[in-house]
Amino acid sequence: MVEPPPILQTEGAAKDREDGRDRPVIASLGQFRWNSRVVVIFPDKDNSRTARQENQLMAARPGLEERDVVVLKVSGKTVRPLLGAAEDVKEQALAGELARDLAAPPPGEFMAFLVGKDGTVKLTIDQPITAAELFAIIDAMPMRAGEAARNQRRPL
Repeated sequence: MVEPPPILQTEGAAKDREDGRDRPVIASLGQFRWNSRVVVIFPDKDNSRTARQENQLMAARPGLEERDVVVLKVSGKTVRPLLGAAEDVKEQALAGELARDLAAPPPGEFMAFLVGKDGTVKLTIDQPITAAELFAIIDAMPMRAGEAARNQRRPL
């Protein structure tokens, strides 16, 4: 089993907070809700961690696609889709909204977020994560377990 990376925050289902309240839904990613998990990357100044993260994710493209993952990169005032069904992203409007909704780091600091299909933040990291670590986190989600079970029952 893959050990999870050092993380700033990880969340389970929408009501898993200690105070029992729902976590906020990331409204700026509403177009993906219930259809896709979204990884949002805010790049570091020298792009070293960002490049490592992008390389990890792009090398695992089939696994990301199987898990319905969309990858977005926020650079300044623009959002660029790196993977998945994100053609309709309104780049300039979305960048500011994402930065606000996700409590993005100051410009030049690497941070990445995993937003679940329910629209809530599941993972916040300040160091690149391997694809295997990301898959372990996603595969532990109840919604993903249901998807995997349904996919196994499909006839060939």
